[in-house]
Amino acid sequence: MNIFVKFKQYLLDRTESVSLLEKKINYIFHNKDYLRQAFTHKSLDTTPRGNYERLEFLGDAVLDIIVSRELMREFPEGDEGLLTQKRAALVQKPFLASIGYLLDLMDHLKIEKSVDLTIQKISEKQSANLLESLIGSMYLDGGIEPCRRLILDTVWAHKEEAWKATNYKGKLIEYCHSTDLESPVFMVKDISGPEHERTFEISVKIGSKNFSSGMGTNKKTAEQTAAELALEELGATY
Repeated sequence: MNIFVKFKQYLLDRTESVSLLEKKINYIFHNKDYLRQAFTHKSLDTTPRGNYERLEFLGDAVLDIIVSRELMREFPEGDEGLLTQKRAALVQKPFLASIGYLLDLMDHLKIEKSVDLTIQKISEKQSANLLESLIGSMYLDGGIEPCRRLILDTVWAHKEEAWKATNYKGKLIEYCHSTDLESPVFMVKDISGPEHERTFEISVKIGSKNFSSGMGTNKKTAEQTAAELALEELGATY
């Protein structure tokens, strides 16, 4: 195969890849250079306009604006603390990485081969970065409306999953400190089941008050459940 045939095949493969991505996000780019930049890692192009870092910076800001607006609609009586906590869960890197995986964004990443994407931490970081850079590129190419549609169809559509991952134990400790309550004490109330299938029951005590127990297949999960129940019983916003 001569060099011209190889180059033609490369262009066909690249066009097909971009078209599949555009179809998945339901947006056709007017300027394909934005899309190319959004998936180019710094290891391949160190110039500011050649890799995705600037677009990631912009996409992060666009994501914050759109998520914040939707949260104000979702919680019309919610205070700043509640809205901030809800937004933090939706824009955290692990959650954004999961959305990036759903969209198969890693399939389009252009990166130096020496970068080991089999390492989970590295892969998750790239997936999250690509989602933000994609949002940034869409904003430059078509304004905020296509970004809003993409975020509503992905990040917002899976919001409950992100909120379930909230660190309720940490929130309970913060709440107690902010309201001058004693720090919560977590105690193992019971461990049942066979060795390979344990069930933990954790109780929470704050001062002299005992709260409902939480159950889980491990101690950490049971503590989180117990903390969530305590927050609800306290009427705390989290």
